[in-house]
Amino acid sequence: MDRRSRIEDTLKAALEAVHVEVIDESHLHAGHAGARDGGGHFRALVVSDRFEGHDRISRQRLVYAALADEMGSEIHALSMETLTCSEWRR
Repeated sequence: MDRRSRIEDTLKAALEAVHVEVIDESHLHAGHAGARDGGGHFRALVVSDRFEGHDRISRQRLVYAALADEMGSEIHALSMETLTCSEWRR
């Protein structure tokens, strides 16, 4: 299983996410220090009702906590959009 798929599976399981989309943007950062060290650059959309009642920063903390084992080694940079189910279906 590739890194992108592992990240998606981890987020789905940890956050009970109904939708997760992870895009590997590592190729856009070739030569960057994090890329040279093997860490990837990713963009994620995560939809979960676990975000209900949380502000943007708290939601991101939940994502980072779910990916704690991968941060710094497998993941160098992660940008994300975090939505509840009702926000996603607007």
